[in-house]
Amino acid sequence: MAVIAAGWIAVLLLGGGLALDRTLTSLVSRSFDEQLEYMLTAMIASAEIEAGGEVYFYRTLGDQRFLEPNSGLYWQIDGEGFEPYPSRSLWDRTLTLRGDHFDNDAHFYNSDQFEGEPLRMAERSVILPGSDTRWTFAVASATKDLDAQIAEIRSILAWSFAALGLGLFLMALFQIRYGLSPLRRVRAAIQKLRNTGANRITEPLPEEVQPLVQELNELLEHSERQAEEARTHAGNLAHALKTPLTVVNNAATAHAPDLAETVIREARTMRRHVDHHLARARAVGRRAVGRARTPVCESAEAVRRAVERLYPQVRFDIAGNRSATVAIERQDLDEILGNLIENAAKYGGGSVFVTVDAEPETPMCTIWVEDDGKGIPVDKRIEIFDRGARLDTGKPGTGLGLAIVRDVAEIYGGSVAIDESEDLGGLLVRLSLPRALPTEIEEVD
Repeated sequence: MAVIAAGWIAVLLLGGGLALDRTLTSLVSRSFDEQLEYMLTAMIASAEIEAGGEVYFYRTLGDQRFLEPNSGLYWQIDGEGFEPYPSRSLWDRTLTLRGDHFDNDAHFYNSDQFEGEPLRMAERSVILPGSDTRWTFAVASATKDLDAQIAEIRSILAWSFAALGLGLFLMALFQIRYGLSPLRRVRAAIQKLRNTGANRITEPLPEEVQPLVQELNELLEHSERQAEEARTHAGNLAHALKTPLTVVNNAATAHAPDLAETVIREARTMRRHVDHHLARARAVGRRAVGRARTPVCESAEAVRRAVERLYPQVRFDIAGNRSATVAIERQDLDEILGNLIENAAKYGGGSVFVTVDAEPETPMCTIWVEDDGKGIPVDKRIEIFDRGARLDTGKPGTGLGLAIVRDVAEIYGGSVAIDESEDLGGLLVRLSLPRALPTEIEEVD
């Protein structure tokens, strides 16, 4: 910010200084030329033609410098066929005039015909009464005084603009420091929060940084919630693995004859728990990435194609709102629907119905998965969501499908419930997931 401020101050002051320098220099130069033109007009007004055709002044010019040799102010009159008529200040020198053309008005130009004495000259062509000769009247003045005035103006401008630029830069630095002081207070508050172990910023801070403080507090709350979830998750996993490990350890210590079978059985149990917790951890990690948008029907169709290869005899029917979109990652939605549809195909009687957005008037997107199987008794519909719970042990499985469905759905703010299907008579799983917010394009449309 300081570098940008210094750059802009330098550019603006440089541009303004150059413009002001040009303006003032032009004004001083124009005033200098006006004085020369005034003298030139006085010469023409005082000139007459004598009997021999020569030009002369019937009155003396008022400026004393015309009488002082090498004074820096000179005049001269040239006429074709006549000797130049110079001022006394020229002494033994003569001005070289540009008398090869006729100038109705005063013509100004610079000349360096005198070594070491640059001149500013004004010329005008006149035909005086009583003469047919074209006379060229000229006034020349050394530019030493003009250059000194311009140098003085530029010196004043340079010092003034330098002081102004320094003052503006110091003011910008003060403004930056004062404007960013709330951020230093926020930094101090965060440092105090880290040193004292507090979990919120409670110090009164300026209104300009209150949104930042609020976001920080919400981030701290989110991190604390995630840490608590991680601790709970680690505790659940440790508790789930503790019993199988104890069984294996006791069997190995007692040299049980069925040690191999016990190890295999308990290893499968531990693997089911590890798979379950890994699925939950992946869902939590993907949820933290950002806002997700997944079309439900696309995911359901992809799952249906995969399950059809395992159960080709089952009839699948997917209906409902084809544009329904939920705020959940595609991988997690595939895993949820994969568990529900595969269970319906495995334990049903040959028909699986999936209805997307079955209750469109609700704020949640509801997905129904129905089958024509035996269903689940009312008293078992709660415990079926427990890890490892299985009602039909005659078919292969881990007993973690519905537990994973429940946990992943709850991570995204959804829910899952079990009921009886009125159309097919089997099991009805009601999955509710948060709808995805419309994008900016959709809002405009």
